[in-house]
Amino acid sequence: MNAECAPIFKLGRAERLQLVEDLWDGIAQEGAQLPVPNSKRAELRRRKERLFQQPSTVRTWEQVKQRARAQHD
Repeated sequence: MNAECAPIFKLGRAERLQLVEDLWDGIAQEGAQLPVPNSKRAELRRRKERLFQQPSTVRTWEQVKQRARAQHD
């Protein structure tokens, strides 16, 4: 454990949970500002193009889950 963080572990459970919630909220607010790498953007464009070119290949979330479960049974 990092010595700088040691005081955090001395807080009560409710205080630590509040700290985690505050940190998470801060990260979520910053998340919208994170840059998306060009490689990810290109992949999303490729998938979108494929969707419009071959709409019959689209599966619902329920179909995807059923297939995954069937493969693991």
